[in-house]
Amino acid sequence: MTYNPPRWLPSGHLQTIYPATCIAKPVIGYRRERWDAPDGDFVDVDFVDGQPGQPFIVLFHGLEGSSDSHYSRALMADIAARGWSGAVPHFRGCSGEMNLAPRFYHSGDAAEVNWILRRLRARHQGIFYVVGVSLGGNALLRWLGESQHQAEIVDAACAISAPLDLAQGGVALASGLNRLYTRMFLQTLKPKCLHKLQQYPDLFDRDRMLRARDLYEFDNVVTAPLHGYRDTNDYWDRASAKHVLTDITVPTLVLNARNDPFLPGHHLPRRASSSVTLDYPMEGGHVGFAVGALPGRLTWLPQRVISFLQNGDSSANQKNYLDRS
Repeated sequence: MTYNPPRWLPSGHLQTIYPATCIAKPVIGYRRERWDAPDGDFVDVDFVDGQPGQPFIVLFHGLEGSSDSHYSRALMADIAARGWSGAVPHFRGCSGEMNLAPRFYHSGDAAEVNWILRRLRARHQGIFYVVGVSLGGNALLRWLGESQHQAEIVDAACAISAPLDLAQGGVALASGLNRLYTRMFLQTLKPKCLHKLQQYPDLFDRDRMLRARDLYEFDNVVTAPLHGYRDTNDYWDRASAKHVLTDITVPTLVLNARNDPFLPGHHLPRRASSSVTLDYPMEGGHVGFAVGALPGRLTWLPQRVISFLQNGDSSANQKNYLDRS
């Protein structure tokens, strides 16, 4: 499936911002469960209940996303129409209520992905798929690569607009117009951090956190030290999914637009295992891929994901995707 953007969405920024803010999101009737986490915290999981015996899809959302994000609702609406079932687990602090533990979530959170997927897999014995978007896509790829054959509890996987090279993505988000995205993220991350300091007053330096003007500074104060990394450089290097693409054994689609403002196309990895399809279309923005006449639709991305999960893409096509212009 080739993505062709509407003429009225001519740039990566518009293809990113418009689908997230201006296209009506489908209405989804989620059912929420709260799980007790192994560390005494909790994780909220929103479910779509389909027909017995149909496939099950897990979706891991992106940075400061949720089951209400435009891509979450679009995919869950598509599978609901098919009679399939699905779940959107929330990373810590993203479900509308602050989590309890002295931690948040991060791009390399393979352990969290592992715990959630294995618990869901134990409940659903049929066809079992997993999708990750943006940060959630990077964390999913980390789990797939680190787990290798042990990840074959899932039948197929998709990572959409994942920041495969966190350092280069961080540089991109700290420059030019992209700083608007950084400002948007910090507007929600900083209040969460202030709330976390009420729970744990000495967890990190409040003033340094508030002074952070980009994700590099924020991750240096908060994300890296809270999750076992030495500093931002260590975090961005060790958590990047680009390092493990050659280790993945599960059939996996890596879908990244080359005009994604969060990770410019010339930084996209070119090497992966034969189980991985690298699909880098010229356009699409960051988790955008809107189609149709105004006001547009969010249907292309779910269809691309479902098509791959059901049918796969021959590894022989991998070079064609990479060389396509």
